[in-house]
Amino acid sequence: MRLSVVDVGSNTVRLMVADAQDGAPLPVHTSKWKLRLSDHLGPGDELGEKTAGLVAKAVSAARQEALRWEAAEPLVFATAVIRDAADRDDVVRAVHAETGIRLYTMTGEAEAELTYLAARRWMGWQAGPLVLMDIGGGSLEVAFGRGRLPNFVASLPLGANLLTRQFFGTDGAPPAKHQIKELRRTVRHQLRDVAARVRWEGLHTAVATSRTFQQLARLCGAAPGRRGPFVTRTMRRSDLRRAVVRLAELSATQRARLPGISQPRAAQCLAGAVVGHTGMKLMDLDMVTICPWAIREGVLLRRVEDGPGWWTEAAIPERSPEGVPLRLAVPAR
Repeated sequence: MRLSVVDVGSNTVRLMVADAQDGAPLPVHTSKWKLRLSDHLGPGDELGEKTAGLVAKAVSAARQEALRWEAAEPLVFATAVIRDAADRDDVVRAVHAETGIRLYTMTGEAEAELTYLAARRWMGWQAGPLVLMDIGGGSLEVAFGRGRLPNFVASLPLGANLLTRQFFGTDGAPPAKHQIKELRRTVRHQLRDVAARVRWEGLHTAVATSRTFQQLARLCGAAPGRRGPFVTRTMRRSDLRRAVVRLAELSATQRARLPGISQPRAAQCLAGAVVGHTGMKLMDLDMVTICPWAIREGVLLRRVEDGPGWWTEAAIPERSPEGVPLRLAVPAR
């Protein structure tokens, strides 16, 4: 069975085509379209008609490519950048009107649950109780559990791109010390209660996913991506603390020359590092393991394990005048 999923994120639209062999999504093809949707947000947090057209065009191209690879109709979802946009429903309707594709906007809690499932499958049962952190462009997801699905999840407005725009601006210059201090204070305040719950749960395996964590881990000495997904990659809190200091001294252009830091994420990697380090400190985590599987794999795993019905059954009954489901809730268990 060949499946496909399309993830509309803050920076890119990503397609993954995978063969579901023995219940595991084994990728056979990936593609991405760089839209940097977060840069298109207007003063009222609206994406606008033109940006909606760009999303529709990228989603249509991803669908055509998935079909060329003989995959089933892709599952298409968007995360925080569209979910939190003031004109979210207009974007969803525009994509459906132009392409006939249903673009689901996924709640942060659904993101956390699906990403946790992917991490649990990757790490295996030997990991025991597992805590997960995932930094996206618009939000931070945290999940904890002992089984297939998490016992609790949280989604917080602590995305790397969102915080960069709020605290550092868009010029890419090295921030002032007071800006970093204010950012760290905000992250501590937002994460305080979630971190207390994680500490209360006791001993566990700590896992981090997302491109932001992967790049920060590489900066902290983890193996490069060319070594493949099966190389164990970890990141220590002490190394990430030093990375925060290093990144804060550099402009975005200079950061892009560092190991692992890509040019599109150079401006936001400092905010991501502050969130990651503060989260690890509050949760009393000395080290995290970097997991290559994340939300896209989680979506495909649910499709494989629970059948095609879970996707549509999980849609919140909030529909546009055209009858298009607008949001995807935490998948029904």
